Amino acid sequence: MPDIRPISDLRNKANEISDFCKASREPVFITRNGSGDMVIMSVDMYERREAQLELYAKLAEAEADVAKGETGADFAQFAKKLRDSVHGTV
Repeated sequence: MPDIRPISDLRNKANEISDFCKASREPVFITRNGSGDMVIMSVDMYERREAQLELYAKLAEAEADVAKGETGADFAQFAKKLRDSVHGTV
């Protein structure tokens, strides 16, 4: 169930909203004059969502490349090259 609060809670209960966002890892929806106005979330959750969006964009790009018939590197060769570079520097 989403946590929905009036905009006055930002002024009066900002610390409580902050603690809720961090503890529950859920956003708080802020209303103004009875309508949705803002969404508040912790920095951790914001960064997590941004990373998800970036991943989705990369997956969409890869799917578009496959649809065009492009081929990527062979996984076995790529993994061997990666292992060799890691083991060579350790």
